[in-house]
Amino acid sequence: MNRRSAVRTLVAGAGSLFGRNAFAAPAQDEADNIIHSESRLVVLDVSVKTRDGNFVSGLSQENFSVFENDRPQRIAVFDHGDPPVTVGLLVDESRSMTRKRPDVIIAAMAFVVESNRKDEIFVLNFNDEVTPGLPSPVLFSDDVQELRRALFRGVSQGRTALNDAVVAGLTQLKQGSRDKKALVLISDGGDNASTHTRREMLDLVEASTATVYTIGLFDADDPDRDPGLLKQIARISGGEAYFPSSLEEMVPACRRIARDIRARYTVGYVPAAGNRPNDIRNIRVGASRQDHARLITRTRSSYRYDPIDNHRSK
Repeated sequence: MNRRSAVRTLVAGAGSLFGRNAFAAPAQDEADNIIHSESRLVVLDVSVKTRDGNFVSGLSQENFSVFENDRPQRIAVFDHGDPPVTVGLLVDESRSMTRKRPDVIIAAMAFVVESNRKDEIFVLNFNDEVTPGLPSPVLFSDDVQELRRALFRGVSQGRTALNDAVVAGLTQLKQGSRDKKALVLISDGGDNASTHTRREMLDLVEASTATVYTIGLFDADDPDRDPGLLKQIARISGGEAYFPSSLEEMVPACRRIARDIRARYTVGYVPAAGNRPNDIRNIRVGASRQDHARLITRTRSSYRYDPIDNHRSK
């Protein structure tokens, strides 16, 4: 089994950040290559940039260091390329977004065009409720025009069910076939209409393998604005929060997110065993290269460890 196939199989078996088996069962035609293990694997999606914000490519496994609760970890899986991803666009369609809506659609389309042509993409429009943009029973699409229609299908009205949108997006990501998964959340405020609480939503973000990028479009007098929440969602998942100062900055932000998704490294390690359910473990990843230039890494900051015996009993 070559390295990329091993990475693909490992990530697919990782479940919510880690899985019972280090290698999941592959397709029938790869049956001779099955490797069984009871080891857990933590799989990280890592962005590396220079101090100027430029993406760094060409790094090897030796350039990375991983720490869990400040203890160094041995890297068991490493890969870098441009694999297709499953990605969801979560677009705020509340009444306060009416004026901004045309620019948001243009920016979201810029993200679609900049993405890998083999990505699985879906759109969820949300206000008082969360509504799929793609027609039933279509879950994902790589067709630019179909995705454009999905974005236009929303109607600006009502309040903002942001928590519900994130939960629905994470749920739909699980049905995607790509190893890497991401959400892009575009909103102009906090939550004032969800059935899910903030804590419920954040717990799911923490347990998911997905990287979440957020874009906040705030009016100065918006009483529901909550940039702290958007920053928290991005930080927990290893994504990034953007706050364009004008609608014109929306398109560059969406293009940058698409490039970040395509430029990320996959780094995996087997964590030390534990027996405490829902144990929060902190993660830190560093990167360096021979010219000693300062590199800035971004990945999820923590995950919830669940003992294998507890996992089996569910």
